[in-house]
Parts: sequence; structure tokens; C-alpha cells
Amino acid sequence: MNSIIDKAQARKREYSQGADRPLGSYAVFLTAFGTVVGAGAVIARLTGRRSVELRPWDVALMTVTTYRTSRILAKDPVTSPLRAPFTRYEGTSGPSELAEEVDGKGFRHAVGELLTCPFCLAQWVAAAYLGGMTFAPRATRLAGTTMCAVAGADWLQLAHAWLEQRAEGSPAG
Repeated sequence: MNSIIDKAQARKREYSQGADRPLGSYAVFLTAFGTVVGAGAVIARLTGRRSVELRPWDVALMTVTTYRTSRILAKDPVTSPLRAPFTRYEGTSGPSELAEEVDGKGFRHAVGELLTCPFCLAQWVAAAYLGGMTFAPRATRLAGTTMCAVAGADWLQLAHAWLEQRAEGSPAG
């Protein structure tokens, strides 16, 4: 048994090349994700629930909801208390978004990476959305529509700011 552990630790050192890559913690996340999704599927099957048929509009709504919710969780100042135990504030990174440096080692580092990465959070958010479509489709669509409206409003705010900047820089403005 020690030989297997020693080989795994040697491989981790070789893979990481001195960087803090908490592979064991990532494996915990992968296991947790698979367990939660699998348990949801089993519960749905046992209770006779089926996910609603996802039409193209549902997939588009799910996509925008996943995008916006992931960015809110990973970058929004209001959600920084969720990230603070695992990160250090570095400044701003964009309109109404924070830049945070992942703090700590091992599991704490892995949690920090997950919570500050909208790309990493997206699969969790999308899986939760799909679970919502299985167990509470009306409420999930309502939440999705809300996040879709927020994403649309964000883009309109950015477009407005861009147009203002263009107008200020134009000879006629």
C-alpha cells in the first residue's frame, strides 16, 4: 500500500513542478460533484420525476443564467464574503468586479480557485439549474429569467458607458 501512495505522491510532485496544485482536494471536488449529480438522478428516478424537455429556448436561458450566476458568485463585490475565507482582495478587475488572489494551501486553495473562477463554477451552476428543472421547473425558470434579465441589463450598462465614452471623444460631442 505504501508503494502506491509513494508513487502517487511522486507523480504529484512531478506534475506540480513545485507549484501548489492540490490534486487531492480537486479529487474531492470531482467526487462530490459526481456524488451530488448521481444522487439527484437516483432521487429523481425513485420519485418518478423527469427533467422537463429542454427546448432551444430553455438551453439559451440556462446558458445565460449559468454565465451570469457564475460571474456573480466569482466576481461580484456583494458575494465577496463567500470568497473572503479563501482569498485576498487585490482590487478591481472590471466594471463592478473584484480581483482576488487565492489564499492558503491544500483544500483551502482548491476552494479559493473554485470560488474565484466563473469558468470553474459554471459546471456546478449548470448542474444545479438542471436539477432545478427536474424538481422545480417553474421556480427554476423564474430564477433563470431573472438572471437573464440581469445579464441583459449588464450588457446594456456596458453599451451605455461605451456610447458615452465615444460621444465624449467625438468632435461633435
